Amino acid sequence: MLTRKQHELLMFIHERLKESGIPPSFDEMKVALDLKSKSGIHRLIVALEERGFLRRMPNRARAMEIIRLPDSVAPGLSAPRSKGFSPSVIEGSLGRKPVEVEPSNITREASSDERSSISVPVMGRIAAGTPISAIQSHTHTIPIPIDMLGTGEHFALEVRGDSMIDAGILDGDTVLIKKSNSADSGDIVVALIDDEEATLKRLRKKGGSIALEAANPAYETRIFGPDQVSVQGKLVGLLRTY
Repeated sequence: MLTRKQHELLMFIHERLKESGIPPSFDEMKVALDLKSKSGIHRLIVALEERGFLRRMPNRARAMEIIRLPDSVAPGLSAPRSKGFSPSVIEGSLGRKPVEVEPSNITREASSDERSSISVPVMGRIAAGTPISAIQSHTHTIPIPIDMLGTGEHFALEVRGDSMIDAGILDGDTVLIKKSNSADSGDIVVALIDDEEATLKRLRKKGGSIALEAANPAYETRIFGPDQVSVQGKLVGLLRTY
C-alpha cells in the first residue's frame, strides 16, 4: 500500500519515462510534489525501492526504472519500457557490430546486422559543458540500427563535458540527433547560440525567452532571447564505448 506522496512520485516518474525516456531530476520531482527539500524525495524513492515498485541502477547517473505500477493503475502488469529516448546505451566499439542494447528494442539476430544498419555521419564534437565552436563538418560515419532512427535525417556528435550527466549522458558518449529546427519545452537538443557556439542541453521555453538547462547542478541554466538560439536537432539515441 503506497502513501499518496509515494503514489504521486511513482506516477510522475512513470509519465516522464513514457514521454522522454529520461527520469526526472530530484529538483523536478521536488517541484512536482510541492516538497521543500530533496531529502523528502530521497525518502520516497527509498520507500518505493523497498516496496518493489522502483529500481535505481548503480553506476549510472539519475538512472532508474519502474518495476511495477500499483494494482489500481495496471493490475498484475509491470510498467512498460519507454519507447522514447533512453540514456541506456548501445555498448561496444563504435564502427563495429553493437554487442549489447539495454533496454532493447532491437530484436534482429546479429547475423542480420549489416542489413539492419544505416551509416550515419558523425559531425565532430558537441559540448555538454561550456559551449564550443559550431558543429563541424562530417568526420566519419558509424552504423546505427534502423530501429533507432525512425523517419527524418540524422547525424551523430561526440560529447565533451559533464553538464548532462544527470540525464545519463557522459563525456565521451556519442549522441544520435534527428535534424529539426524546432523542439518542445523539455526536449534535449543541439542548440546553436548566436550562430557561433553549439551545445547539448535541455530546452525550456519561458515566455519570450529560451532557457538552456544543464543536467548537472554544477552548471547554471542560461537564458537567451528567441533570436539568439536556433535548434539544430533533437536527441533520439546514445552510444557508448568501454
